[in-house]
Amino acid sequence: MLSLPTPLWRQLQAAASVLAAVRRGESATPALARVPSELRPAAQALSFHVLRNLGRAEALRKQLAKRPPPPAADALLCTALALAWQEEGAPYPPFTLVDQAVEAAKRAPETKAQQAFINACLRRFLREREALVAATDKDPVARWNHPKWWIERLKKDHPRAWEQILEANNAAAPMTLRVNTRRVAVADMQARLEAAGIATTPVGQFGLILERPLPVGEIPGFGEGWVSVQDAGAQLAAALVVGSAAPNPPYEILDACAAPGGKTAHIAELADTRLLALDVDPARCERIHQNLERLGLKAQVQAADAGEPATWWNGQSFDAILLDAPCTASGIVRRHPDVRWLRRESDVAQLAAQQARLLDALWPLLKAGGRLVYCTCSVFKAEGDERIAAFLAHNIGAVLRPGPGHLLPRNGAKPGGVPDNEAGDHDGFYYAVLEKGALEAPARPADA
Repeated sequence: MLSLPTPLWRQLQAAASVLAAVRRGESATPALARVPSELRPAAQALSFHVLRNLGRAEALRKQLAKRPPPPAADALLCTALALAWQEEGAPYPPFTLVDQAVEAAKRAPETKAQQAFINACLRRFLREREALVAATDKDPVARWNHPKWWIERLKKDHPRAWEQILEANNAAAPMTLRVNTRRVAVADMQARLEAAGIATTPVGQFGLILERPLPVGEIPGFGEGWVSVQDAGAQLAAALVVGSAAPNPPYEILDACAAPGGKTAHIAELADTRLLALDVDPARCERIHQNLERLGLKAQVQAADAGEPATWWNGQSFDAILLDAPCTASGIVRRHPDVRWLRRESDVAQLAAQQARLLDALWPLLKAGGRLVYCTCSVFKAEGDERIAAFLAHNIGAVLRPGPGHLLPRNGAKPGGVPDNEAGDHDGFYYAVLEKGALEAPARPADA
């Protein structure tokens, strides 16, 4: 028996539930996990669209009603406004969205009492849409769909590129594969995908951007470990750690904040090393194991706080360290559109302090002449240039080597090119390659 398509009003209810969870401070990921499986793909598509247009929707709601209704009703109302405010790019015609939003309000106990209010607001929106949208155009939060503090920080940090960053954030990210060159060459993998009817564009040294996203189960070779899903910008980390030539063992590498293991696996793909992967969360360490197993790779995985070496370090100094530090995730907003609404301005300083703690803890564990690659998926300079400048000011034995620096999010592929600040299709990152001077003595375990 053929299953009937899920009614749109149910999809809108599910998307509104995700928005309500984000407003409570919860990530969209667990909120979507609670949505019934048959609704989840549609709920994700709609809720991501809503989160990318939430600033405009909330500004419109203020035009329609000076006082917000109860949270569940406001989430449904703003969901409908976010989806319908702009006819171009709307997933359904505005009249259909409004009609189905009212139906959704009527059918849910938590919104039924506000059905008439939601209906009145949305019918007025349809009648006065052009004027209402024009009235919100001067509001920067409505224009850019980011919190005001975020917009102001980008203006300060990137005065010539802040608009480009915000525009990139509001677009959907592509699905990018990293080819496991231990198993197959990039050109051969592209040919295999093309033979299966999957069009791709090369990006960087190891990447292929899919013309359209697919479930990983439909990608030839994924289960066999030929490819992994990883943004092109993230694919730079492993090559920076390993260097221009793959080292000969024994070579000790630490991936200090490793979960879910994408960068760990890439390091293991590029070089035969003794690789230690740490993560503070045991459950996330299991994800690292799973990724390595699928790819046929090995590393020592340990649940530990990288910032407390006395609890895990055996005294063997490392030739190279990757510190993919906890950060605001301000560079991956196009993949995680909830991030902008979950972060608070005070988070930037708190996370920068964590980054400083980790740098200070791990630097003594590096051999003289070794390299530490500091990485964040952030475009904020407090988590990039400023953090490294502060570190260098207090560590005279550290030398900053040439590297990407702030890699700003960009949409659009540069065939065969390395992701950079001028072109490419990649998320936002910061990379710094720090080399330890030959005269700086390594730490002893008792010092850690």
